[in-house]
Amino acid sequence: MNLNFSGTVNVFKLLLKPSLCLPHATVSTFNEIPSPLSNVFIGSGEKAQIKAVVLDKDDCFAYPNTNEIYPSYTDRFRQLQNEYPGRRLLIVSNTAGATTYDRDGSLAKELEVATGVPVLAHRVKKPGCGDEVMNYFRSHPEVGVTHPSQVAVVGDRLMTDMMLANMMGSWGLWIKDGVKPISQKSLFSRFEQRLGPFLMARGFRHRTLKARLSKVDFLENYVVDLQATRRWFLL
Repeated sequence: MNLNFSGTVNVFKLLLKPSLCLPHATVSTFNEIPSPLSNVFIGSGEKAQIKAVVLDKDDCFAYPNTNEIYPSYTDRFRQLQNEYPGRRLLIVSNTAGATTYDRDGSLAKELEVATGVPVLAHRVKKPGCGDEVMNYFRSHPEVGVTHPSQVAVVGDRLMTDMMLANMMGSWGLWIKDGVKPISQKSLFSRFEQRLGPFLMARGFRHRTLKARLSKVDFLENYVVDLQATRRWFLL
């Protein structure tokens, strides 16, 4: 059984700050990620300088519970590898590489062979593994990442991938529709399809990145969250 204690604990943070699960940008599928990737964040009101990319696996670039790149995404995946070569591209999955599930690391090794991309071995599952992600990039200084705002997290789940991005202070790109048809997705995935638009309609918005958070930005974030949270609890 693939339990996610980190996800369960961090759900309580969403009750107070639902905006933690909102992305900075959204595309339908992996193939719609623009080149360069930073262009997808132009409409966010902030300038992105992406030096490394964290990729989710299941229902992002691969069909759930498989290690192969989904065939129609292969060209875009290889292009992304060229744009972020070596250790600048990192797969972070709650299955392959999650040491509480992939105990012997065999799933991570299979995924690395299939994709040619490093897979993070992490003790804490998403969304709580931000420190482990940053420790990885710091241990490879050739990547050039000195702050989480230089990292983009790409994934299909709001309450794991996008929450990881916001808790880290990184950019979040939501793959809204992914590989699997919505009728076959899990109950949680189908819930998130409605959750994002619902929160934005209630006045919530994505978080301003910590590296660019001025006193004015902080106060504005606080007021917007306070107003939106009041409406959230008055449902």
